[in-house]
Amino acid sequence: MRSDLTILSIDDDVINLKLISSLLKKNVHVKEIIEAKNGLDALTILDNTSTVDAILLDIKMPIMDGLEFLDNIQSRPHLVSIPVVVITTDETKKREAVDKGAFDFLVKPIREVELSQKIEKIAYVLD
Repeated sequence: MRSDLTILSIDDDVINLKLISSLLKKNVHVKEIIEAKNGLDALTILDNTSTVDAILLDIKMPIMDGLEFLDNIQSRPHLVSIPVVVITTDETKKREAVDKGAFDFLVKPIREVELSQKIEKIAYVLD
């Protein structure tokens, strides 16, 4: 099981980004956390690095929301295999996100135990 994951966390809410980062820093599988404020910023990061192992993706964001982001990575062959965990308060968006290639999902408010389980699942799948 991998213990050197680089996670890209995408959320327009700075408080949520900081919360997720603080929870990820406690996780034994996570080596590095990269933050983006929307899907467009995240695509720029992904186009300029090859080290992202997994993505935590908020759905509701300005500029480019999570569903648009999922559409964009599906059209980029080098990004399709990166597991994306969608984070949402809207239960109805889960099915749409999975249909667009999401690996898994978390419901806000994020709990450390649930986040850890998702990261462990990713670490196992990528091993």
